[in-house]
Amino acid sequence: MRLGLTLSAWDTGDLADTVPLAVEADRLGYSVCWAPEAYGTDAATLLATVAARTERIDIGSGVFQIPARAPAMTAMTAATLDALSGGRFRLGLGVSGPQVSEGWYGVRFDHPLARTRDYVQVVRQVLRRERLEYAGRHLTLPLPDGPGKPLRLSVRPLRSDLPVYLAAVGPRNLALAGEIADGWLGVFVAPEFVPDSLAHLRAGRARADRPGSSEDLSGAENLSGSENLSGFDVVACAPVVTGDDVEACAMPVRGYAALYLGGMGSRTQNFYNALAVRMGYAEQAARVQDLYLARQHRDAAAAVPFEFVDSTSLLGPADRIAGRLRAYADAGVTTVAVSPFGATVEDRIATLHTTAEAFAAAGVGE
Repeated sequence: MRLGLTLSAWDTGDLADTVPLAVEADRLGYSVCWAPEAYGTDAATLLATVAARTERIDIGSGVFQIPARAPAMTAMTAATLDALSGGRFRLGLGVSGPQVSEGWYGVRFDHPLARTRDYVQVVRQVLRRERLEYAGRHLTLPLPDGPGKPLRLSVRPLRSDLPVYLAAVGPRNLALAGEIADGWLGVFVAPEFVPDSLAHLRAGRARADRPGSSEDLSGAENLSGSENLSGFDVVACAPVVTGDDVEACAMPVRGYAALYLGGMGSRTQNFYNALAVRMGYAEQAARVQDLYLARQHRDAAAAVPFEFVDSTSLLGPADRIAGRLRAYADAGVTTVAVSPFGATVEDRIATLHTTAEAFAAAGVGE
């Protein structure tokens, strides 16, 4: 297993305090730095800055939002970031949610799986420097009734096959990731539920007849975890809060969890809330959503069950974190990308150090 860093999508107040986390993670040997985006800072600009100030750590969009960019633009950005970083870029993509897609970007949130399939195919076609001709369910290039003509990317990418990751929560989206992507970016990942996610990923790989699918196991029914997902990166994004009082460590993560369970999406279409329901927290997830939508944000955070936070985060002293890292590795996770919580950048850098020490003590590294 490898150790990664996820920067915060909400640290817009002082970006100068964000980049040092990536610089220190690079020095400590973290494998990848992911930059998300919501409706504040964009990931591409931040990743270019991180690439310029680091030497070894990979950089990844975690994620570029599909409704925000035309797929050809995403391919251009990916090729540019990969060239500027010396081949260190990983392209993470996600459909976002109905509120952001329709309210922020003005793009209808319909048929997200089919749109993602079209999008990824166009991105890969551009990176291969093929003439861009595509007729899909939701994308047609060039437009059939105008002056457009098939174009080819005018620069030669450093890598035409740079890795593509999909952020996925639901079973069908997980299967799509297994079918068309090189990795999965998971949020609120509990080791105990990883086998369920891996089953959906394998189903997708079987559909595409890719290495590591159920049709290419060669006796792999006896394997555990992700051993039979050959070459596929299973990424668990996990908050990390260090300290001796585990209950106290959970407190700052409760607010983050309440935002996602209660406020991401609509009452009827919230993927994270649905995930909590599948994990056995139906009553609690409904309570969190009710409170959050009533703008009782503190009460919503308090209503997030400790067990949910603890199972999807790294909380406590270094030895406890080491144990949880072993649980992730045993379940089949190949990268844990941590989001360090702390009041100051110094606190978060100290958390990076503690996590790196716990990772070494866990004995799960490559």
